[in-house]
Amino acid sequence: MKYKALIFDMDGTIVHNMPTHNLAWYDTLAESGIHIELDKFNRATTGKKTDEILRLMLGAQLSDSDVAYWSDRKEALYRERFACCREPLPGLLQILEHARSLGLPMAVATASTPVNIRFILDELDLRRYFKAVVSGNDVQHGKPHPEIFLKSARTLQVEPANCLVFEDALGGIEAARRAGMDAVMICTTIDAQEVAGYANVQHAVPDYTYLDLPTLLGQLTIS
Repeated sequence: MKYKALIFDMDGTIVHNMPTHNLAWYDTLAESGIHIELDKFNRATTGKKTDEILRLMLGAQLSDSDVAYWSDRKEALYRERFACCREPLPGLLQILEHARSLGLPMAVATASTPVNIRFILDELDLRRYFKAVVSGNDVQHGKPHPEIFLKSARTLQVEPANCLVFEDALGGIEAARRAGMDAVMICTTIDAQEVAGYANVQHAVPDYTYLDLPTLLGQLTIS
């Protein structure tokens, strides 16, 4: 069996929430006096930690107290808007149940905060599937730095090359590549054609209903 552990990003990969995140960023940054083009913003920031995004947009000199203020504003707005819409992506539960029946250890590796992780994983009763949950608070660097995936692999006690990552963003795909991991692209935010040149992307699909776990655990080719 090629893969001995599965690692999932959360936002855009477990739930389809990136449009809500991005609109919350748009409104929060507009309040701070910064107006953004959402597509460019999404490509530049997806996978980064909130403090990294705020200092990128508002200046590297932004104080910790200002980071906390704007972070709280943005995340509260996101949770208010997405509370009515929480549901796993189609086919995800079947993949998780099958993986658990095979004894495959699984982790979530997300730049999100613990509050937002609870908002998704606990409210949807998904945490029980995962041996490890690594948040943005647990690492120094956000994606595309590989730290969060390497830490997840260590926690699962599986070699990076034996981990298969599920991601929705180019930054996450690049982080997986730097960690020495193959990846499956869940195309909730970008088109499959955009990852056709990534050697570590083994498959690119709209959601999990297009995936078969026994096939995933062998060698895949991009569709």
